[in-house]
Amino acid sequence: MRHAILDGVGGTPLIELTDDTLPRGVRLFAKLESVNPGGSIKDRPVSRMITQALEAGKFEGGRRLLDSSSGNAGIAYAMLGAALGVPVTIVVPGNASRERQERIRAHGAELILTDPIEGYDFALREARRLGIERADRYWHCDQYGNENNWRAHYEGTGVEILEQVRARTGGAPDCFVGGVGTGGTITGTGRRLREENPGVRIVSVIPDVFPGIEGLKPLGDPHDIVPAILDESLIDDRVDVTMEDAIRICHRLARRGLFVGPSSGAYVHVALQQAMSGRYPVVVTLLNDTGERYVSTEMWR
Repeated sequence: MRHAILDGVGGTPLIELTDDTLPRGVRLFAKLESVNPGGSIKDRPVSRMITQALEAGKFEGGRRLLDSSSGNAGIAYAMLGAALGVPVTIVVPGNASRERQERIRAHGAELILTDPIEGYDFALREARRLGIERADRYWHCDQYGNENNWRAHYEGTGVEILEQVRARTGGAPDCFVGGVGTGGTITGTGRRLREENPGVRIVSVIPDVFPGIEGLKPLGDPHDIVPAILDESLIDDRVDVTMEDAIRICHRLARRGLFVGPSSGAYVHVALQQAMSGRYPVVVTLLNDTGERYVSTEMWR
């Protein structure tokens, strides 16, 4: 039986971000993903991955869903696992915000914290290790390599953007700004947008290596794990963003009624740059999650 909570995933509103400094004729839009049931864009791929796994019988014999996460996917796994009766174990870097950790535990999921100094890739490797060594106990969902991740965005996020932008402007986006966590969003959305408009500019946000931005990978070190599902051929440009840039935009958006997290601030920072160039009449980005998830990190002080 399909749980009603699944019907609340996706169909998020498209918000126009107006600014007096934008060149005449340029419009900037963002998808408000915090209205998903779990409060972030990660509900989209997780709902598809977990329902496909259920249909395939991956949890027979009491096996638990296992994956690594910086927090938002972990919340989606825990929430949907609780709703669908799937036991969940999440490996999370210890520097994930307290709000994220407490939300995961609130849904009854098991939380394994790794050394924050080791970063996201260490948590990813730990989940892989557990999945191999304890295959009797865990099914490793592996959001970094699961094809259902990018397909959720190809069939959902990308299609919604095209429909909503067309309704507002009469055409397809000229530029899309995203980032790489697992690679699912920029791969799935980018593929769908490029099918519609082969000339669409796809720009990836690159965070500082330290302190970094939760949910985003810099991919600047040869030892960084590149997500298996990431299609790097889609990316036309990569733009560096500092945490200070991201937080400044978050505060600016909050003054306009949009309370979002740092990855959203980073996206909008780059999207504004693209819009200000005047080369792209319609620029689209994403507001990935809610700012309430970061109150304990002091970014709002």
